[in-house]
Amino acid sequence: VANTGFLSLCAYGRVTGLAVEAGAGVSHVTSVCLGQTWREATYRLDVAGCFLSNYLHNLLMKSSNIPPVLKALKKTTVIQLKKQCCYVSMDYEGDLQDQARHHPAGFRTPDGHWITLHKERFCCPEPLFQPKLLNQTSPGLHLLAFQSLQKIPDHCRRDVMGNVVLSGGSSMFPGFPERMCLELNALFHGTDCQIKLLATPERGMAAWAGGSMTASLNSFQHMWMGKGEYKEHGTEYVHTKF
Repeated sequence: VANTGFLSLCAYGRVTGLAVEAGAGVSHVTSVCLGQTWREATYRLDVAGCFLSNYLHNLLMKSSNIPPVLKALKKTTVIQLKKQCCYVSMDYEGDLQDQARHHPAGFRTPDGHWITLHKERFCCPEPLFQPKLLNQTSPGLHLLAFQSLQKIPDHCRRDVMGNVVLSGGSSMFPGFPERMCLELNALFHGTDCQIKLLATPERGMAAWAGGSMTASLNSFQHMWMGKGEYKEHGTEYVHTKF
């Protein structure tokens, strides 16, 4: 049992930093200093992959002239469509107003129909930065990250800001790292603080990779609960052991 933000940092070889996680069911920002997770600097955003998939489906239903085809799309197909065609805009309002900036993309469904995406490509992931598009009052992921950085002690803030790591499948949209970095640097404009953002191509599975690395450490081996211990003491032993 471990904090996924800390595990994401471990995947990058860090024990201090800010983990920005955008997964399938929920998104989090977590500040960690020398392996210590700061609970008061941890925030949750109920915008993640499954919400974005539904949002994309709704956007297509409103804009397309072939609603029967779209209505019949399976959830797995919508997810594939989202992953293959969508990206994060660096200037959402500008792209929305200027149709010349829309770059159509075609997607062939398993049953042979073609779907063309226009502004839906960059509208789909935008709720990560503007949750109000999904009728949520929460701040966007970049603002939650900013709030988290404001909460941590002054003596470790600079180190944390220098290790902002991205994690989770919904952070894999093209343009997501650049937009997050742009937004955070704009929020810290006028200060001597500089954001350094880390985004590996394998960040979609960062928490799992970090968990594997942590469990392989020699210092972790005494923290296992054996099958025999579990059988002898039962589930309550988890609280004693850990």
